[in-house]
Amino acid sequence: MRDNEDLEINETKSSVEIRKIGIVGAGQMGSGIAQVCAQGEYAVCLADISQEVLDKAISGIRGRLDRLLEKERLTTEQVEAAMSNIATSTEYEAFGECDLVIEAATENESVKIAIFEKLIPFLRDDAILATNTSSISITRLAATTDRPERFMGIHFMNPVPIMKLVELIRGIATGDETFSAIENVVAQLGKISITSEDFPAFIVNRILVPMMNEAIFALHEGVGGVADIDAAMKLGANQPMGPLELADFVGLDTCLAIMNVLYDGFGDSKYRACPLLVKYVEAGWLGRKSGRGFYDYSGEKPVPTR
Repeated sequence: MRDNEDLEINETKSSVEIRKIGIVGAGQMGSGIAQVCAQGEYAVCLADISQEVLDKAISGIRGRLDRLLEKERLTTEQVEAAMSNIATSTEYEAFGECDLVIEAATENESVKIAIFEKLIPFLRDDAILATNTSSISITRLAATTDRPERFMGIHFMNPVPIMKLVELIRGIATGDETFSAIENVVAQLGKISITSEDFPAFIVNRILVPMMNEAIFALHEGVGGVADIDAAMKLGANQPMGPLELADFVGLDTCLAIMNVLYDGFGDSKYRACPLLVKYVEAGWLGRKSGRGFYDYSGEKPVPTR
């Protein structure tokens, strides 16, 4: 009898079709994920604790779609269809009919866990829960939920509407049905997925963020100034953005959080965050989003702060 019960449960789980996607957090990442999901013809529920943030997110999505319309990459009908696919809410109850919910909050483990605790009572038993974390253990996050087999990492790159890559990360308990369902969603969004094992910072940020941290050490030690370091890597390594410019774009608080995850996860001194990075974050100089980081963004053009 037990075998038959298990079979029925597995059949139910594997039969879930993703039609409605919920997104927790309407910041830069969350709004970008909402946009691409809406363009991918999914019904989207975008939620945040602040109506002001939601209004800003919807305005930003509309602006980005209108620019695509101006460039004739989308039609008026496609823009209006995408916008009509997005609903917003400040309540977790709104996720009750979602087949998939993606957490896209700040890169802070305790914040994410607190969100899961509040969110899970409103989810269907067969709903898939995912996190857009860029560095934190999927297995550890999954263990705080009631559905580790239906939990995984979906790491979109920033800016989401432009970047083609999505990292897919399974926790130790993630089921094959869950992984396949998410793989299909990513494909429908027109993105390219790669699979990473559940190691700190996964693939992209394990390589990228220490490179930015090393550039900050070079600045901290006086090897070069901000403009020279960025020019060196743009012209000498053919990178589209210099590492300090990129760190400002990502957010220095996010860079620091990822370095700390790497350091805590591996215990290797090569992942020690540069003291200058720590100082900038403590000062509230977080990069573009705060108006000041390794560049000052208050004028018409960014100006190096060192």
